[in-house]
Amino acid sequence: MATASISWEEKLFHRANVTATPALIFGHDVDRETLDAAYLHCADITRRNSRTFYMSSRLLPGEMRAAARALYAFCRITDDIVDQPATDVGGGSRLAELRGWRQRSLDSHYSNADLASTDLATLAWTDTRARFGIPKAYAEQLIEGVSQDLTHNRYASFDELAHYCYLVASTVGLMTMHIVGYAGPQAIPYAIKLGVALQLTNILRDVGEDWANGRLYLPQDELAAYGITEDQIAAGKVTPRWRVFMRFQIDRARQLYAEAMPGIGMLGRDGQIAIAASAVLYRDILAKIEENDYDVFTQRAHTSALEKLGRLPSIWWTTLTNRWVQ
Repeated sequence: MATASISWEEKLFHRANVTATPALIFGHDVDRETLDAAYLHCADITRRNSRTFYMSSRLLPGEMRAAARALYAFCRITDDIVDQPATDVGGGSRLAELRGWRQRSLDSHYSNADLASTDLATLAWTDTRARFGIPKAYAEQLIEGVSQDLTHNRYASFDELAHYCYLVASTVGLMTMHIVGYAGPQAIPYAIKLGVALQLTNILRDVGEDWANGRLYLPQDELAAYGITEDQIAAGKVTPRWRVFMRFQIDRARQLYAEAMPGIGMLGRDGQIAIAASAVLYRDILAKIEENDYDVFTQRAHTSALEKLGRLPSIWWTTLTNRWVQ
């Protein structure tokens, strides 16, 4: 008897159903001044590395804002370990460093005597996990996904790519939901799709940069279907076939955003505008790719700070009236 195939959405929903095992609070071993310094350190990491997220996180109340930036710092440090130049540290060494970071960042006990300046992000992240009950499994899945960049540089199909996107991006959304609050399990599929949409946007924007680093995230079967070879990508030329291929990819990303945005209304009220802003401002990158005639080889699509600010009133109104649900 033939069995029905399981969609990528169902597979990822299964992975997202984890048991909440938050970090144990570390008691009074760390003083308030040190903890405040740790959160300020995470805010600085966020400000230096992501103007979009730094801006959107400003829309959160103070405690949520600090926690969101601690989460960002955890993700940024994880990513930076893998993205170190090969001349600085070998792949095996990077994997060992990542394993060490996994153990350190998911530990639950710190004291002032243990801390060096490099541990400040870990301290804030541990406090955030404990304070908001963030499941450890999501952090482990994120590290699993980031580690794939050390062993995988091609993806055969969109199903494979969607799983990678879930690991490195949807997990971030699922952790963020614990910070801002959410209605229940019915919100999870929306967070998964939003994460896939956000990561797909990153992938489409960074084709040239990723190629220079030896990675090609675009689905191999779809490249073949559109008659695009790796030699053509290496040449970095925008051809008619490339334009058609990119239109298809952008259309799919926009569809994922459209299917994900109704989930905004399932989040805690205080977090809705910030999450909506992050999603919309990232989605706008797709339009910039189109404006650049799909040249993702020599140009990096981005929106200016003024353009981002100009989008906030409409994002605020759409969120307030819950018009993400069509």
